[in-house]
Amino acid sequence: MAKQMRRKFSADFKAKVALEAIKNQKTLAQLSQQFEVNVITISKWKSEFLERMPALFTGKHNQVEESNSVEIEKLYAQIGQLKVENDFLKKSARKLGIHDNDLKW
Repeated sequence: MAKQMRRKFSADFKAKVALEAIKNQKTLAQLSQQFEVNVITISKWKSEFLERMPALFTGKHNQVEESNSVEIEKLYAQIGQLKVENDFLKKSARKLGIHDNDLKW
């Protein structure tokens, strides 16, 4: 007897099914047949969708974007600092008579 693998659904698919369930234009049984997903699974996705929906309007996703932009600014500053140090080392190496092709960095 072959072991049956669980199907994995993308977040987009789950959101689409949950949104259809929230619209109440079709019964859960009809949605189950249309999307080939168990009624209980659709109910869980719908509940989870409704629970997490208010978080979209609380600004939590904006906080993530802001923290990412702060990290990006730090990384750009670090790149700039490394570029300045690299240029300084190249200039110093030239003064000492070491050419760029002699360097293995």
